Amino acid sequence: MYAIIKTGGKQYRAEEGAVLRVEKLNADVGDKVEFDVLMVGGDKVKVGAPTVKSAKVVAEVLRHGRGKKILVAKFKAKTNYRRKKGHRQWFTELRVDKIRLRAARTENKAEAEEA
Repeated sequence: MYAIIKTGGKQYRAEEGAVLRVEKLNADVGDKVEFDVLMVGGDKVKVGAPTVKSAKVVAEVLRHGRGKKILVAKFKAKTNYRRKKGHRQWFTELRVDKIRLRAARTENKAEAEEA
C-alpha cells in the first residue's frame, strides 16, 4: 500500500519504511509529523476530494540538510555582463513509519478491518 502526500508545494509517494527528502519542515530531529493524504493506492484505490478524510501518513524526522549545489549563470551578449551564483536548497529527510487508515462512518466495518 502507498499514499500520495503533498508538502512544500510538491507531491510525494510514501510507502511504509521509505525515506523521503522533502522541502524543509519546522520540526526537530526525532519528531513525528503527520500529513494529509491525497490518494491511497494498492489493492483498493481511494482518491480524496481534495484529501482522503480517513487517512494520515505518520513520519519521523531523520535529519535536516542542504542539497547539492546548482549553478545559476546569467549572460548577455555584447555587453560584457556575466553573473555566476550558486544555490543549495534546504531539505528534511523523513522515514515513513505508518500509513494510518480509519474507517469513515459511512463505510462498512469489514473495510475497516482490512486496513
